[in-house]
Amino acid sequence: MNSFFANLFRLRFIQRWNLMRSVMPENVAEHSYHVAVLTHALCTIAAEVYGKNVPVERAVTLALFHDATEVITGDIPSPVKHHNPRILKGFREIEDLAADRLCDLIPRELKKSYAPLIRETEPELYKWVKGADLLDGYLKCLTEMSAGNREFAIAKEDLKTRLDRLEMPEIDYFLEHFAPSFTKTLDELSEEGLTENR
Repeated sequence: MNSFFANLFRLRFIQRWNLMRSVMPENVAEHSYHVAVLTHALCTIAAEVYGKNVPVERAVTLALFHDATEVITGDIPSPVKHHNPRILKGFREIEDLAADRLCDLIPRELKKSYAPLIRETEPELYKWVKGADLLDGYLKCLTEMSAGNREFAIAKEDLKTRLDRLEMPEIDYFLEHFAPSFTKTLDELSEEGLTENR
């Protein structure tokens, strides 16, 4: 019996944004799915709009596993993690230990395929995952605020600043063309779809 995948499936029990009042609770498994979808979107925009050569499928695979260690560490809120360099350094060490522990669970015959997904060994591709990760946080803030929850106002501004620092035109494209619809109600989205198809 091996518990590697059983552990990964426990990501659905790890709550995100746990220092903040959320209208819509979110777990790490949901977030991982969102980041994978957004990574696919950013890489596709890069390829189709900007003519870049990006291995989309590999980037999406990395995105699916980008928070796998949180099944051991839990979700550490960004303001805590980034409070000062010593805390961040300590958290990175904890992440490394969690990655070691998770990788120890991988059967020997599968380790070559799965260990690199847990250990973030492809920094060039991880920039797409990082962009998608921040973008998902920003979209969460948009949806919370559109539901009347001002708790996310400062986080929204902080995440927008961090997104801008990445200087990725793919993110700008997504924000311009897709992000505004995240503040719409179901009726507004349905009406918009009808209008576009006329």
